[in-house]
Amino acid sequence: MQDNPTVVFTEPEKVVIENRPVPEPGEGQVLVKTRRSLISTGTELTILAGKYLKGSAWDDYGKFPFVPGYDNVGDVLKVGPGVDESLVGKRISSFGTHSLYAAVSITETRPIRDDVPDDLATFGTISDIVYNGVRRGLPEWGESAIVYGVGLLGQMAVRCLLFAGVKPVFAVDISSERLALLPKHKRVVPINPKEANVRETVERLTKGRMADIVYEVTGAPALIPQEFEALKRQGRLVLLSSPSGPTKFFDFHDLCNAPSYTIIGAHASSSPAVATPYNQWTRPRNTELFFDMIVDGDIDMESCISHREPYTEAPELYAMLLKDRSKAMGVILQWGA
Repeated sequence: MQDNPTVVFTEPEKVVIENRPVPEPGEGQVLVKTRRSLISTGTELTILAGKYLKGSAWDDYGKFPFVPGYDNVGDVLKVGPGVDESLVGKRISSFGTHSLYAAVSITETRPIRDDVPDDLATFGTISDIVYNGVRRGLPEWGESAIVYGVGLLGQMAVRCLLFAGVKPVFAVDISSERLALLPKHKRVVPINPKEANVRETVERLTKGRMADIVYEVTGAPALIPQEFEALKRQGRLVLLSSPSGPTKFFDFHDLCNAPSYTIIGAHASSSPAVATPYNQWTRPRNTELFFDMIVDGDIDMESCISHREPYTEAPELYAMLLKDRSKAMGVILQWGA
């Protein structure tokens, strides 16, 4: 059946809506009818810009034409072989694409509580990315941390660190609009480096101890070396973002060996495949916790939704984001009920 509107990147900076066949769920898959999907303003825009290096992981992944999307909320219409039929009719969060119908592996689906609204449920996929990344930094109650870049992932990271008892949480961004969306809490310290010196601010508010952890969430390779400037000796820097290119002129002596820093990768794939008594925080478990925190009022993401538009507006939304994404946060495509 050729009745499946789908967002497609046909070439760099070119977005169209194509009517494609409705997929048939294969072994271990479910067919989802999409309600909402969330645009990833990091990964998707990196691919859409098409400026990654030849031979890089980005180049291997972002082949045109490219069907984007991995933050999908919808209803299970049909199951493939090997999948429990009781899932039919259930509302799920998944890694489904920006399309009205998507076939996704059952391992890439998460159940959604009835009391979690569709729009907030679209954050389910990125919640396991952020929660895993925050945990990789091993934050302890009473430690201090800096989050560089308070786009959507950075906003969620700040909220997680605040909930975890980090004191203070410094949030650094050159966008005043983004900084204004941060939780109004005395342990959250927004810093615009155009207006204040990051190192001096951190030094003053930590009584000279400096930050225990830095979370890189800008995705900008050139900024990474300067993100060490307010990190204490033997501190940890966590790459929560996926930088879209190499960081040149990185001095491993000055920025790693001499101060004995720990540099930690935090790709979502580093989550444990199965829960154990030593680490229960699988990707589904992190998403489950996120939904619980939404319902309990422990984390607010409603304030981070900047756009709700019908999927037919996708080409215009991507064009807007390519031009300037500093005023955008959670950009949600609406597909139906």
